[in-house]
Amino acid sequence: MADSYWYIKNCDLFSQVSPDDVAWLESKSKMRKLKRGETVYLPDDSSDDILLVASGRVKICHATPEGKQSILGFIDPGEIFGELALLDSSSGREGQAEAAEKSIVVAIPKNELLAIVQKYPSIVLGVTKLIGLRRQRIERRLRNLLFRSNRDRVIHLLLELTEKYGHRSSVGVELQIRLSHQEMASIIGSTRETVTVVLGQLQSEGMLTIARRRIVLLSIDRLAAEVNEQPPKLKLSDPSLPPMKVMA
Repeated sequence: MADSYWYIKNCDLFSQVSPDDVAWLESKSKMRKLKRGETVYLPDDSSDDILLVASGRVKICHATPEGKQSILGFIDPGEIFGELALLDSSSGREGQAEAAEKSIVVAIPKNELLAIVQKYPSIVLGVTKLIGLRRQRIERRLRNLLFRSNRDRVIHLLLELTEKYGHRSSVGVELQIRLSHQEMASIIGSTRETVTVVLGQLQSEGMLTIARRRIVLLSIDRLAAEVNEQPPKLKLSDPSLPPMKVMA
């Protein structure tokens, strides 16, 4: 059985789909290997398929009027993107998708997936929820861009990354994603130099450590308190470690 079968089967969105239907969907799908920086699709490309990240990581971005790249988000293994094609067949792609690292994606034809959706309406509910969550994240970043200082925006980004990529260790919370200062700047609408300065300040204040793009947050509570937010819940943690205490 092809690897793409297991990639589709293990995607939460298709958890209720029968093995036979997954096998049929897999037979219509194509796998694509990508090098780092390789384009998956461009704005206004035809949206003939929905894409699933099998391995690696894909970033969704768009070009600003100044010609700079703005990163809207990252898509990790087991997650889909290009999902708007399911709900609006007349529109092209929104933004640009490119491999953030060496990756494999599975292209699932839209028409075949729509046939599966007729049998499993829960897929539409899952896609709608996914779109809503991604829109909320973009709107939150836009509010931060308009009303927050560069320092606050960096802290908000660190907290957002913690919720998805934070892994609790004996020394703090390590972010299981390595971003350059330029990539962080492209997410929050700032400059590489500003991000470098803010991260240096946070490190000197004992809130985090940085080594070779590896960020370890030493005090999530202090970071969250500075921007009047609750400490994020971690999805990744070491079960052998005791629960973290939240500072009052």
